[in-house]
Amino acid sequence: MSNDTDVDLKKDIFAALIEKHEVQRALCDKLEKAEGDAQRKAVYEDLKLELQAHAAAEERHLYVPVMQHDEGLDLSRHAITEHHEMDEMMETLDDGRIGQEKWDKTCADLIHKVRHHLKEEENEFFKQARQILDTDLQQRLGALYQVEHAEFEQTHADD
Repeated sequence: MSNDTDVDLKKDIFAALIEKHEVQRALCDKLEKAEGDAQRKAVYEDLKLELQAHAAAEERHLYVPVMQHDEGLDLSRHAITEHHEMDEMMETLDDGRIGQEKWDKTCADLIHKVRHHLKEEENEFFKQARQILDTDLQQRLGALYQVEHAEFEQTHADD
């Protein structure tokens, strides 16, 4: 049984992405407030899964279509670069050899980067992408994004 029931065909790509951005913001808040290493690592794992599912689906169903237009190239490259920077921070956090101080600092840096990225996407990238992609395509991409995000979470959840 798949999570396809979570797909809301009325949501365009931007509504679907913003819904997941809110999940990411809530997880960042929860991670900041988490007490004790075990709780922080558990919340981090939830955030990591969400960020990975989101980035994979967002790159395929928003950045790639936008990059097919000249005016979308620089926008998409910048956003993909930020995804890569977050991936590198998560690799550091997943390295069991780093000390707690480095883990805490990298975790704080990741939270800061996520918040910056979401704000920039919503305030700049999405506005320009709306002008590049026609309305029908925005709707189709919304459904594709939601399906891929749900499938990624299902196949990568350790639970």
